[in-house]
Amino acid sequence: MEIFTKILITLVALEHFYILYIEMFAWETIWKKIFAWALEEKLFSVTKWLAANQWLYNWFLWVGLLWSLYMNDKNISLFFLWCIIVAWLYGAYKSSKSIFFKQALPAIITMIFTIIFL
Repeated sequence: MEIFTKILITLVALEHFYILYIEMFAWETIWKKIFAWALEEKLFSVTKWLAANQWLYNWFLWVGLLWSLYMNDKNISLFFLWCIIVAWLYGAYKSSKSIFFKQALPAIITMIFTIIFL
């Protein structure tokens, strides 16, 4: 189960790498399709620099989770998984409750496996 848990950590890290990519490089293409309901089309070009700044958060999560695997340190993994869950709490309050299923639930499941099996 240790290997499975590390695979889950890797998958959560890859999810945040994907979000990083979208925010940094595909804000006006992929992200526009995802958040068409939230912003007028003309605002995507104006807010591109804000999205490029947001990617940094996901970069920290991605690198932190990979670092936890490299260091083979359960506590580092738990810290970055907890960061994702806390960010979800704020995101759900300010944005969309669906973030729970997209980001928080995978992190929660991975956190449970990490606590039990690492």
